[in-house]
Amino acid sequence: MGKKLSGKDLIKLGFPKNNSINVTLGQINRYQKRIKKEKILTEAKKVLLNPESYKGDGVWGKIAESLLDPVNVTKQKLNTHRAPFQIYGENEIDDQAKYQLFDALKLPISVAGALMPDAHVGYGLPIGGVLATKNAVIPYGVGVDIGCRMCLTIYPVKASYLKGKKHQLENILSEHTKFGMYETHKVKHDDPIFERDEFNNIPLVKRLKDKAYKQLGTSGGGNHFVEFGVISILDVNNEWDLPIGDYLGVLSHSGSRGLGANIAKHYTYLATKQCPLPKHVQHLAWLDLNTHDGQEYWLAMNLAGDYAKACHDDIHKRIAKLLGEKPIAKIDNHHNFAWKQEVNGEECIVHRKGATPAKKGELGIIPGSMTAPGFVVRGLGNTESLQSASHGAGRILSRRQCKTTLTQSAIKKELQKHDVSLIGGGIDEAPMAYKNIETVMKNQQELVEIIGKFTPKIVRMDR
Repeated sequence: MGKKLSGKDLIKLGFPKNNSINVTLGQINRYQKRIKKEKILTEAKKVLLNPESYKGDGVWGKIAESLLDPVNVTKQKLNTHRAPFQIYGENEIDDQAKYQLFDALKLPISVAGALMPDAHVGYGLPIGGVLATKNAVIPYGVGVDIGCRMCLTIYPVKASYLKGKKHQLENILSEHTKFGMYETHKVKHDDPIFERDEFNNIPLVKRLKDKAYKQLGTSGGGNHFVEFGVISILDVNNEWDLPIGDYLGVLSHSGSRGLGANIAKHYTYLATKQCPLPKHVQHLAWLDLNTHDGQEYWLAMNLAGDYAKACHDDIHKRIAKLLGEKPIAKIDNHHNFAWKQEVNGEECIVHRKGATPAKKGELGIIPGSMTAPGFVVRGLGNTESLQSASHGAGRILSRRQCKTTLTQSAIKKELQKHDVSLIGGGIDEAPMAYKNIETVMKNQQELVEIIGKFTPKIVRMDR
C-alpha cells in the first residue's frame, strides 16, 4: 500500500490540528488498512470539504463528526446523591450487588433504578439491575450477551408424552441442538436478519456476518439451555384460550452469540475512551446517543437482539419439525437489553441487565433452575420497578464456589429426586447454585402475576 498514512498527510490535506486527526487515523487503521493511501486521501479530502454528507457513514461518519461537532471528552464525576430507586426482596440480596446499583445511581446521566429479587454481583451493573438514563446508553448496562432471552413454545400434546417418548426426546436434544464455542448445525438455515442494512453499513458488524450466519440456531455455554418440560396453564383467562392443564413445552435460554459479545467488547472500549470515570465505576462508561458511536451502538445492539430472537426461532423450528407438531403458543422476552421508555414523563433509556420487561399485560418467562419450575408471567406495569421483574432465580453460589463446594454425585442425587434427565451441564450450573425461585416470585408479587408454570424434565446444556 506504499507508506502508511500519517497525521502530516492529513494536515497537508487541510485537516485542522486537533483531535480529528487522531479520530481519522484510528478509523483508517481499524477499517481501511488494506486500501491504498492515495484512495484514502482522495476520500478524506471529500469528507473534509463536505462533512455533512458523510454523517451516517460507517467509516467516515465518525471522522465527519470530529470535524463538525467533536465529542467532548471530560473526566466524569459521580453525583453525591443517588437517583431514586427501589429494591425488591432486599433481604435475599448481597450487599455488594446493592453497592453496585448505588454507584450506578450516582452517574450524572441516571434518572432512576431498581434491583430485582434475583440480583447478584455482575460487571458494571449488577445482574438483576435496572437503570434509566437520560439520552445515554451503557454497553455494560446491557451486558456482554446482548439480547440474552427466553423462549417457550407450547404444544397440543399431553405431558405424559414426556415419559413415553423420553429416549426420542433426549435424542432430539443431543443430536439437534448445538452449544458452546464450536458446535454448529451441519445444515445451515437462512434468515431475513442477514438482509439487514446494519450488516453492510457498520464496519464491525459487517466483519461478524459470516460468524453470525454459522452460529444461527445455536446456544452459548454457561447457563444457556434447551429443555423439554411440562407446562401447566394455571390462569383460566390466558391469552391463548387454552384449557387449564398440562402440556408439552420447549424452553430455551440463550443470546446473540459471538455477534453480541464482539459488539459489547468494541463499544465498551469506545465508551471508556470517551467517558473517563473513577476507576471503580469505569465499567459504567456510557455513549451519548447524540454521537456517532452512540447511534451506531444502538443500531448494533438492536440487530444483536433481533439476531438472538432469530436463533431461538430457528431452535424451536427445528424441534417442532422433529416432533411433527405445530406449537399452539409462543412466549419470548429479552433480559439483557436497553429500551426507550417513558420514565417520570420523559423518554429515557432503560437498561435491564438480567431483568424481564414487565409492562402492563406484557408476557414473560422467569426460569428457576434445572430442577425448579419456571413461571410464565404477565406484567403488572409497576412504575417503581421501571416495569421490570426478575429474569430467573439468581445465583447464591458463584461459579468458583460451585467448583469448590459441590460434587457430581450430589448433583446426580438432586436430578434423580426431581426426575430430570441432563445432557451436558457443568458443576457450576448445579441446581444448588440458585436461589429458591418460590421466594423470588413471592418477592415480586407487585411486579407480575403468574399464568403458567414450566417444570423441566429433559435438559440439554453445553457439555
